[in-house]
Amino acid sequence: MTIEMTPIGWVRSKITGTVDDCWGGLVSAIELDTSVYSAESLQGLVEFSHTEILFHLDQIAPDRIHTGARHPRGRRDWPAIGIFAQRGRERPNRIGLSTCRIVGVEGTRLLVAELDAVDGSPVLDIKPYMTEFGPREAVRQPAWSRELMAGYFRS
Repeated sequence: MTIEMTPIGWVRSKITGTVDDCWGGLVSAIELDTSVYSAESLQGLVEFSHTEILFHLDQIAPDRIHTGARHPRGRRDWPAIGIFAQRGRERPNRIGLSTCRIVGVEGTRLLVAELDAVDGSPVLDIKPYMTEFGPREAVRQPAWSRELMAGYFRS
């Protein structure tokens, strides 16, 4: 089965290459495709504090995709884990997901804080974050993942 998607817009960011640990304090814009979407498409979104952004990791070459286990960031001191037990960018379908604070809406531009997508990334969808869709119980995660994320949102 083949699934086709068309971007609803694109990320505009000062980050232009695939890097880690630099997202803290970053404000990016999502510019909607104005041939399809108007400012009406974002109407009411500013009433929410956060949004979930689905985007395509289009700068990752298909030959770099991992489908099995690997050490996150190549660090042998962390366990080898399956690609679906981590959020690495070299993943099947190259889909990224970030929950971001909404900074504002300017016509067909959505401004968000700490979106970990690079400039030009195609945006697949925008959804308001609602606590009812979040975890309903305590979140558990392994120690290596907390160590990995410790500097991720560093300025």
